[in-house]
Amino acid sequence: MSANSAEPAAVVEVVLVKAGRTKIRYPAVLVDDDGTRIAVRASWAGEGVRDFGFVRFEPGDVFTEYYWRDRWYAVKEVRDGQGALKGWYCDITRPATLSGAQLVVEDLDLDLWRSADGSTVLRLDEDEFAASGLAAADPEAAEAAERALDTLELLAREGGFASLLA
Repeated sequence: MSANSAEPAAVVEVVLVKAGRTKIRYPAVLVDDDGTRIAVRASWAGEGVRDFGFVRFEPGDVFTEYYWRDRWYAVKEVRDGQGALKGWYCDITRPATLSGAQLVVEDLDLDLWRSADGSTVLRLDEDEFAASGLAAADPEAAEAAERALDTLELLAREGGFASLLA
């Protein structure tokens, strides 16, 4: 879809699955799909405010989310309602699938946060990942997830995600 197109933007439903159950589903506007990377834009889909201590997600926040069909992560650029960049929240996931108007992503517990100024890079939920039993149930997936987290952390510490998201 070109930027000058008069066509209405396509809407997809993002379905986040965790441990075989749907964790959340929400509508998002399809921004781009090049066959490998899918980009969508959505408003904060949670109820009320979610304060992580290092960032608050709240009504009015806008997420531009990047998913890959061949990579084990998703990168979400987070902006407040006025457009100010808060940072990037990254989920370690199995490669995404887009079927019709449904984008399905399986969350593997590991996460990474990078603040807008790059001063804070946090690996998150490693305890949940260890407790999930994935390493025993699917060692190859667990290794891929850990490699994906290492890759994202390296990118975050060495200047950010610009090259990844361009």
